[in-house]
Amino acid sequence: MAYKSVAEMAELWGISERTVRNYCAEGRIDGAELIGKTWKIPADAVRPGRRKLKQAETLLQILREQKRSNLHGGIYHKLQIELTYNSNHIEGSRLTHDQTRYIFETNTIGLENEAVNADDIVETVNHFHCIDYVIENAEKPLTEAFIKELHKILKTGTADSRKDWFAVGKYKKFANEVGGEVTVSPDEVPLKMKKLLSQYSDLKAVTLEDIIDFHYRFESIHPFQDGNGRVGRLIMLKECLRHDIVPFIISDDLKMFYYRGLKNWEQERGWLTDTVLTAQDRFKAYLDYFQIEY
Repeated sequence: MAYKSVAEMAELWGISERTVRNYCAEGRIDGAELIGKTWKIPADAVRPGRRKLKQAETLLQILREQKRSNLHGGIYHKLQIELTYNSNHIEGSRLTHDQTRYIFETNTIGLENEAVNADDIVETVNHFHCIDYVIENAEKPLTEAFIKELHKILKTGTADSRKDWFAVGKYKKFANEVGGEVTVSPDEVPLKMKKLLSQYSDLKAVTLEDIIDFHYRFESIHPFQDGNGRVGRLIMLKECLRHDIVPFIISDDLKMFYYRGLKNWEQERGWLTDTVLTAQDRFKAYLDYFQIEY
């Protein structure tokens, strides 16, 4: 039997070599063989057709379908890049939007005459995994175990994780502040978290305001030594998907309004609510573009 290389089949079919390799790895080309690191493809192989996604009714179902089918350029792709870039940027990451996108799309990073903090890269990749974890577990009740696992995924492999005193996937050991505000002491965190989750689980029907209120109380407790903001925003994504509420991304330009809203939530809920609604309107524009109902 005659065989062709990946490059030859890519030219024949008018597609990228990467796509041909993906077809081979997914077993979609009959007779394709991997010899060492090189694919041998039957010369008479037929190009695989496009995969048809199942008809999905909710955003969560669509995200799962696009994630599992490795669809690029859809709402899953958009969510991963926009949420990861903005949430990390709020916390001080210096990776650009293009660098974040490039890491997601190619699992590599292109640098030219610049230094990048290794943790920015590690936490970016970890955040992609966190979003996947949220999507796959969105329908499950919100628990301490789920929240701790998000923190573990986010911080594993970082410089913090190599510190003896830093608890990855566990509550903080030392007192900390957020924006100059005092948070709950380490010895009180377990009880406060159990109480918060119990009150939240008792809600009959969860609304957007309930999710925002949970976020405020979670950030006030500040249960982890670091990573609370990103974990908190991932929780909001999960709960929006769970309750079929349009999610939202706090972008860098909304950061100061977001912080102001958190600080004044007890006195004036409208500030943070308006910020979230602005962010939600932007996400609705994404859904409109991808023709996804909400």
